[in-house]
Amino acid sequence: MRLKVNGVEEELAVTTVSELLAYRGVDPVARFVAVAVNGSVVRRFEWPSKPLGPGDDVEIVRPFSGG
Repeated sequence: MRLKVNGVEEELAVTTVSELLAYRGVDPVARFVAVAVNGSVVRRFEWPSKPLGPGDDVEIVRPFSGG
């Protein structure tokens, strides 16, 4: 399905937020990771059950070092 992830459209075979994070290599228990779908924050405990649909706009925010 086609999703927009962090501003970039991609064709992905994922159906939930958890699957997307696993595909992207994001550790689901890592601290300071936030996810929003279509502008609404998805709480961590909802990630496994939060479905993604064609055209959804997903933002994954996590800290990184550097300046």
